[in-house]
Amino acid sequence: MPVISCSAPGKVILCGEHAVVYGAPAIALPVLQVSTTVKIIAKPQAPPRSITIKAPSISLDGSLDSLELDNPLRAAVNLVMQELRVNRIPACEILINTTMPLSAGLGSSASVTVALVRAISTYLGHPFDNNRVNHIAFEIEKLHHGSPSGIDNTVITYGAPVFFQRNKPIEFFKIIRPLTLIIADTGIKGSTASAVAQVRQRWEMDRDGFEAIFREIGQLTLQIRRDLETGHLDEIGPLLTRNHELLQRIGVSNLALDQLVNVAMQAGAHGAKLSGGGLGGNIIVFANPEQAQQIAQKLLKSGAARTLVTLIPSTDGAC
Repeated sequence: MPVISCSAPGKVILCGEHAVVYGAPAIALPVLQVSTTVKIIAKPQAPPRSITIKAPSISLDGSLDSLELDNPLRAAVNLVMQELRVNRIPACEILINTTMPLSAGLGSSASVTVALVRAISTYLGHPFDNNRVNHIAFEIEKLHHGSPSGIDNTVITYGAPVFFQRNKPIEFFKIIRPLTLIIADTGIKGSTASAVAQVRQRWEMDRDGFEAIFREIGQLTLQIRRDLETGHLDEIGPLLTRNHELLQRIGVSNLALDQLVNVAMQAGAHGAKLSGGGLGGNIIVFANPEQAQQIAQKLLKSGAARTLVTLIPSTDGAC
């Protein structure tokens, strides 16, 4: 049997994070410059049911059965088996490699799961379509993040711009003009589960105040979608910066994120904000293409651990 190889991209939340958990919309975009690849190599000479798994990014090298049952990697494999109603997988070696930093807001956990589910289902002779992959990936995101919105697994599974609102059908939308984003990593590992839990605590203490913030985030997200669909990119920058101010108010920013946002704006960016769970991780910066590298360099000099300039291409809105 040839080597099975499946991959999945990263993602960035353009706007709407945290508010999306409370029913507001959010926009997420695929980041194709980073990805996870899962390869499965059949080992017909190995003992039956012998499955080894190697993931250098988390220093994992051992038997799949040695992992706890609720380990996300083992759980993902088990869910694929349950879906296919099989009780064993032929002996193999699973190799997981990713080019994205972990816990940095790029959707590394969902990317690994999506690539792994695709690879395992293909290895078992029944490649899953995107809907089935997305369903399993969402279940595994619950193990990683507690009460996820579902946006990470959705945009990564389909590899397309997503307008997402909880309990509503997924919407893929068109981007008329390409936009250039700079993703700058604080180098601080954020915890989405921790950030979501903290926001929940504060929301319970001030529901009216927080829900007003979430409504405003929802309104600016709707406007950003309209601007992307009509090509009015000049109007997006201030909306992104306002989104950051609202995220500061709910307590998910920190000094490192705020400093990078300020540096980007002083360097000539149109807008900047934290992206993802917060408490670390990344900011995203919207800038002119000709200024992007210069701004990225200034961010590095100001403490960013790494930067990535990415082009979000125009689309036709199709999945």
